[in-house]
Amino acid sequence: MANIVFVAKEIMGDETRVAASVETVKKIKSLGFDVIVEAGAGALSRIPDSEFEAVGAAIGVFADATSADVILKVRRPSESEISGYKTGAVVIAIMDPYGNDEAVAAMARAGLSTFAMELMPRITRAQSMDVLSSQANLAGYQAVIEAAVVYDRAMPMMMTAAGTIPAAKVFVMGAGVAGLQAIATARRLGAAVSATDVRPAAKEQVASLGAKFIAVEDDEFKAAETAGGYAKEMSADYQARQAALVAEHIAKQDIVITTALIPGRPAPRLVSRTMLASMKPGAVAVDLAVERGGNIEGVVTGQVADVEGVKVIGFLNMAGRVAASASALYAKNLVTFLETMVSKETKSVVLNLEDELIRATMLTYAGDVVHPAFGGAKKGDN
Repeated sequence: MANIVFVAKEIMGDETRVAASVETVKKIKSLGFDVIVEAGAGALSRIPDSEFEAVGAAIGVFADATSADVILKVRRPSESEISGYKTGAVVIAIMDPYGNDEAVAAMARAGLSTFAMELMPRITRAQSMDVLSSQANLAGYQAVIEAAVVYDRAMPMMMTAAGTIPAAKVFVMGAGVAGLQAIATARRLGAAVSATDVRPAAKEQVASLGAKFIAVEDDEFKAAETAGGYAKEMSADYQARQAALVAEHIAKQDIVITTALIPGRPAPRLVSRTMLASMKPGAVAVDLAVERGGNIEGVVTGQVADVEGVKVIGFLNMAGRVAASASALYAKNLVTFLETMVSKETKSVVLNLEDELIRATMLTYAGDVVHPAFGGAKKGDN
């Protein structure tokens, strides 16, 4: 009897994505697994049950997870979901483990082998499994679209017989994956775009997209990047000088998009109420770090709030607002990772605990919390 992969329907209220696509179900079947998709799992991503059935998946209910060897999800399973999984099952999802020690321990107590996709190392081998990049790309795109909807003027410069409409000025704070996509999207819509980042490598990337780079470029700036490609936390002195430069720049902008996140920490505060108050009437700001407390002072989670006369967009799960695209990319990330675990001989999952991808992403195994960042190898019931 073939091993079973179960694709769960997400139960979190704002989650629109699904952990499989028609393409990835085909791939999982080709690896030798049976696939059960929970009824309605793909509905919000425009994948009806019939399309999954057409490529060989069975449509089931949550109780079918009990027999599954592998469970694929978007979000970390809740306690009620965990209780329906069998001991030893492999669960792969975006686990959000930082600050959620009890939830991680609960998965260990249940004897699950769990993997956090967002901990995937940024190495060449893992590029096609990098969910942070695939989802941030779409979040950056969608941030500009949401801003354009709320901004009650045209984005590009328009020269008409009745007069000229100036291009909107868009400032992107943080030139990682989301920021670079926001820059590219705003440029495609015809905006005049500028951007800032503390990593020196970002300057060239920003310029290559046709945007102006804004930063205090001193010695600290030139050394401000970790080996993993993330931004380092800067000194208080640098932050003060950068904030002064940014404050002066923000006052002239129509739209500001913030994207700054440091894994496992509260989002850095980049835009103060004073800065917002200096902006033009009708200006718009989008905060892509709202899940970690937000980059913008006064942002309201899940809403468009009026803060000092600026419309501040604080939508959660920005990638999920383009669910069909986000699910297609996320599902491909998942199945590419799953394939590295599958034995060609037995057509089953065999966990090589020495594999660098396994070591980097595994949270719990055989009753233990095993990831050193979340308690090392403590017993789940300690």
